[in-house]
Amino acid sequence: MNKDFATLVRMLYEKNVPSMARPEARDTKSLTDLPFLFSLEALLNSWPGVISAHLPDVRDELSSIDTTTKDAQKLFDNGMGLLFNEVQNISPLLSECLQKIRKELGLPAMTYGRCLIYATPDGKGTAPHFDQNINFVLQIHGTKKWKIAANDDVINPLTRHTMGQPIDPEMMSYLEGPLPQGMPKDAESFELTPGSLLFVPRGSWHSTEAEGNALALNFTFTAPTWLDLFTAALRSRLALSPEWRETADGVSDGDRRHEAQNKFDYLLSTLTQDLPHWKASEILEATDPEF
Repeated sequence: MNKDFATLVRMLYEKNVPSMARPEARDTKSLTDLPFLFSLEALLNSWPGVISAHLPDVRDELSSIDTTTKDAQKLFDNGMGLLFNEVQNISPLLSECLQKIRKELGLPAMTYGRCLIYATPDGKGTAPHFDQNINFVLQIHGTKKWKIAANDDVINPLTRHTMGQPIDPEMMSYLEGPLPQGMPKDAESFELTPGSLLFVPRGSWHSTEAEGNALALNFTFTAPTWLDLFTAALRSRLALSPEWRETADGVSDGDRRHEAQNKFDYLLSTLTQDLPHWKASEILEATDPEF
């Protein structure tokens, strides 16, 4: 992958709005020349593991089945989209690309980066949903139409959600308002053709539809939040204490509940004494040492 491609990805990311670009062919040539991306048939012939096929009831990975390369083509021909997960595991180049992009974006080392390939039959696509991850889509074959809208009801979601499906209990605790039942009217439209690059910001509502059979390569990053960095550091710090490592017994015993609460209050008081002395530099040095 050309350095200019990673720079372009960063430029799209820094806009923090849905954005499309057209990289120079030379910047993506190493990616588009990967033999398993020549066609769906080539991909199926190269794929070593299971494939996820999206069932027609929801048209989303929320409702899917695992299938084999032998049966995947039949399911695709019957209108079911296919998802190939962790594609970087069969390509050192893609694995290297993920790391280059992650560093270009300045994301922590704890970031979960992966490559996905979506094979979408003509006229099919995904139902409206939003993701907790950062997504960059490079269209390889065919045309895919996207609709993307801001999400005013769930700011910086911690989990994925498909429109019309049950809401994650934790998400309910920070929901700003009732979720829409259809794509917002102010959704932007993007038409991806081979070579197009699309940035889908974390948490944005989006849906897709293919015109002709389509194949797309996604670079997806589930990055830790400040919450994740803090709780990881907190656990590491408290794990040094024999008292914090004690078994939390008496909690569900009515006769000993008060004793358990007193013990917990004592531990929390030690934490409040220690916390004011914490420094962001110390936490980041533990999670992401400077090079």
